[in-house]
Amino acid sequence: MDLNAWLATAVASNAEWVKSFGPYQAHPALAVDDARFAAVFEAFTERLKDNYPFFHPRYAGQMLKPPHPAAVVGYLTAMLVNPNNHALDGGPATAEMEREAVQQLATMFGYDTHLGHLTTSGTIANLEALFVARELHPGKGVAYSTEAHYTHGRMCGVLGVEGHPVPVDDLGRIDLEALERVLRTGRVGTVVLTAGTTGLGAVEPVHEALALRERYGVRVHVDAAYGGFFTLLAGAPGPEGLPEEPWRAIAEADSIVVDPHKHGLQPYGCGAVLFRDPSVGRFYLHDSPYTYFTSEELHLGEISLECSRAGAAAAALWLTFQLIPPTREGLGQSLAAGRRAALRWAELIEGSPHLELYQAPELDIVSYFPVTEAATLSQIDAASDRILQEGMTDSDPVFVSTLRVGADRLTALHPKLVRDADGARVLRSVLMKPESEGYVDQLHERLERLARA
Repeated sequence: MDLNAWLATAVASNAEWVKSFGPYQAHPALAVDDARFAAVFEAFTERLKDNYPFFHPRYAGQMLKPPHPAAVVGYLTAMLVNPNNHALDGGPATAEMEREAVQQLATMFGYDTHLGHLTTSGTIANLEALFVARELHPGKGVAYSTEAHYTHGRMCGVLGVEGHPVPVDDLGRIDLEALERVLRTGRVGTVVLTAGTTGLGAVEPVHEALALRERYGVRVHVDAAYGGFFTLLAGAPGPEGLPEEPWRAIAEADSIVVDPHKHGLQPYGCGAVLFRDPSVGRFYLHDSPYTYFTSEELHLGEISLECSRAGAAAAALWLTFQLIPPTREGLGQSLAAGRRAALRWAELIEGSPHLELYQAPELDIVSYFPVTEAATLSQIDAASDRILQEGMTDSDPVFVSTLRVGADRLTALHPKLVRDADGARVLRSVLMKPESEGYVDQLHERLERLARA
């Protein structure tokens, strides 16, 4: 895509639409001349250079990458109109686009029926799912693994419900026996399962946990904010294929959260929440004396805790999905590249005398640590921190992140390590850009060089 050309086309398209309503006199209060703008814009762009190169495969730190050019063009085109998808008169076109894009997400997960909408973040999407869960199970708490995103504990506090952190197994997935012990207390109404933890990309056993729902009458909410789009690789041929069971079971979950601003190629913020039972919309019921009057249809603001929401986010997602749909043959190809890159790097690390694989990647997150002179947790922690800092400041920089792991889990997976601390930081790399597949050998060479130093 020629981004410059299409951005110019977006501006021209908006100008033509504006002209169709007839001329009017622009007010001088908001006038800014080009010379003044140029000076401020120069300072603005200079300040923006204080960012890491999220676009480049040498950046393999956090879950950050630029949006697809189609999403940029879609967002800008709609942003010039500035629709608000709260009420239909605020964004009639983009509200319809939102419904269509959310339907594609629901179909991706296997929902036959659904109620859902976009949100400004996965945090808000999870808040909405837990809000509905509280209304359906008043007085009952929420159970989630200790590796679940910290938002669940925070949102329990916001909602005034009891949070129940559940231990994980050695691979960072919820321990079902420990979960059942919590469920036996009768104090839990909802279980959160994570399809792709943000630390290691671990996929929790949704298919096995569903039996506990039937036994204890709890709701099952799947937080797939990070990993949700990997459902496109469930049962796929080739090394990137994933086991089908946990992903197919998501279709039986009561609610799902996914973030298109992660693997869905969208700019921040674009989250989504889906409910399997559309009747939960009754918990959002409210009235507004000045918004819901232009249509008898359901307004998106009537099924959302948020009020004003950018219609441009829905437009960007809709346009992107028209070009790269959430199917195995569409968006799945991008995820497959990241998954193959992770497997390739894991293979390189396993053959390295300078790096050791922490655990095999389940999705596109690779975890590893430097081999140190003394195999102690304290030395591994110090070496991981050194590599992180030196990598970012090197003349040929590379950007990774660290993850703190407790001593019990580290030594369970690597019993030769000497436990002289309560845990250690290991290195963590997210290969969510498809370009990582062609760059992973260079990443490995850079990390080996840093580990040897």
